[in-house]
Amino acid sequence: MPPNQSANDSPHDHPDASAAPPSQLSRRRFLQSAAAAATIGAAPHLRAQTEAPAAPPLPSNPPVPPRPVTLNVNGRAYTLQLEARVTLLDALREYAGLMGTKKGCDRGQCGACTVLADGRRINSCLTLAVMHEGENITTVEGLASSTGMLSPVQRAFIEHDAFQCGYCTPGQLCSATALLDEFRNGTASTVSADVRTRPTALTDDEIRERMSGNICRCGAYANIVAAVRAAHGNA
Repeated sequence: MPPNQSANDSPHDHPDASAAPPSQLSRRRFLQSAAAAATIGAAPHLRAQTEAPAAPPLPSNPPVPPRPVTLNVNGRAYTLQLEARVTLLDALREYAGLMGTKKGCDRGQCGACTVLADGRRINSCLTLAVMHEGENITTVEGLASSTGMLSPVQRAFIEHDAFQCGYCTPGQLCSATALLDEFRNGTASTVSADVRTRPTALTDDEIRERMSGNICRCGAYANIVAAVRAAHGNA
């Protein structure tokens, strides 16, 4: 009889762990591993719950209030209350009520919003209204004379049926008007035989190149070229 063991002690009262069946050892190790994995997986969530709350967002800057902007459009002064970010196109349509200028792509790609600023054709969707104070802006509403007589370009577009749906026509008319003035002033284009000299003739290729910034989704290009050619001959 081993020492420290009384006669009343039974061998089953002190089980030896090493004597446990292999199936019990495997189950015990599995439970220990599962408990450890659960503890490790829960640690980040416990840590996240104990972290301090995020700081509140910084207050945003207050919007810049509108200010008066005076635009001279078609010979009339318009004093408009505009934010600095308002485009010339939106100022004409939404504030001055001149709806003839169209918003097509709003990215300067289609030319529907073309207007004249001191005689230069520009895409009004790509420029800010505040940049054109003091300039003379001409929209399609201002191409006709004060008596209501159509300009040579407008008459030519009607005679040659140079439009279909008409959405791009205001920009086409403004662009063609500036085109004739540019050619009359001797401005060359990329198809001119010699860009260093005054172009001698307004050919169809010259017209197509100079009108290339104005898209007609209906495809009335042949009639537009004919109309510009006729307006040039009648000017």
